[in-house]
Amino acid sequence: MGDTRLSILDLAPIGAGESASDSFAASVELARQAEALGYERVWYAEHHNMPSIASSATSVLIAHVGAHTKSIRLGAGGVMLPNHAPLLIAEQFGTLEAMYPGRIDLGLGRAPGSDQKTMYALRRDPRSAESFPQDVAELQGYLTGHSLVPGVDAVPGKGSNVPLYILGSSLFGAQLAAAMGLPYAFASHFSPAALDAAIATYRSEFKPSEQLERPYVIAGVNVIAAQTESAAKAEFQATRRRRAVNLYGRQIGVRDLEMSDVQADQLLSTGAATHVDEMLTYTAVGTQRLVHEYFDGFLRQTGADELMVVLQAMTIEGRLSSLAVLGEARVGVLSS
Repeated sequence: MGDTRLSILDLAPIGAGESASDSFAASVELARQAEALGYERVWYAEHHNMPSIASSATSVLIAHVGAHTKSIRLGAGGVMLPNHAPLLIAEQFGTLEAMYPGRIDLGLGRAPGSDQKTMYALRRDPRSAESFPQDVAELQGYLTGHSLVPGVDAVPGKGSNVPLYILGSSLFGAQLAAAMGLPYAFASHFSPAALDAAIATYRSEFKPSEQLERPYVIAGVNVIAAQTESAAKAEFQATRRRRAVNLYGRQIGVRDLEMSDVQADQLLSTGAATHVDEMLTYTAVGTQRLVHEYFDGFLRQTGADELMVVLQAMTIEGRLSSLAVLGEARVGVLSS
């Protein structure tokens, strides 16, 4: 476990009373802290029509954070490729690579990152996910300088070789990543059910490629770290409430930024807890020692090459504090 890397997935959350500008300022500070602590990378996830998440325009946010950091890798975790033309994504991330050479990653998912109405507003064909493998290959061609579309190159982007990662929560993504010889990132921080099976499938079917000689697994894990165990548990309960309202709040006419503890507890007590707690299966809660002990157990289960940490505190201050408590990327797991 000594070679395991730690990274951060930042959803750029917007808390109650906060603005998108506040969220972006926090993302800059979070990346700067992660850089100082030796974390490998920070990724941003594409979501749409979610009042509490500001990371919809991932490439723009990466450009902003890149201007305020020096060395940490930055990327999408991920771009929902069926929402976009592969050429446009190649141009965007080729531009980022030209701005911040050697620091840019491109994680790719096939989910919409939204609901059906938002998918329509994005002008997305509901069948577009079916061509995900072909779209990944087309995108890879643009970035490597071997375009699959005669006469069309990505400028910037051609020959940039921005590394691709396949994101997933099922065997489909594992099989695709293995077949293409790409790193695989499993979304165990919110969809844990197929974690073990997907990793086993990926490793058993992996075929080496120009980008990657051997399998490389990234696994998501939620973290709520605090100076005391009681403070961490209180923050975890707040996280459960927020999830309940995110998932079921519309049923009682409440949006995620307008929830009260009473309303959220009502949702949890009437069945939402089952779904919420299943989503939060892989969550480390407690002091630095307890979180690192959890990491050790999670690594024994998965053998992951890298953990993608998702800080679940509800406020900007809470996330920054959680990262500070978590400490250097070489502490605990990496020195065990």
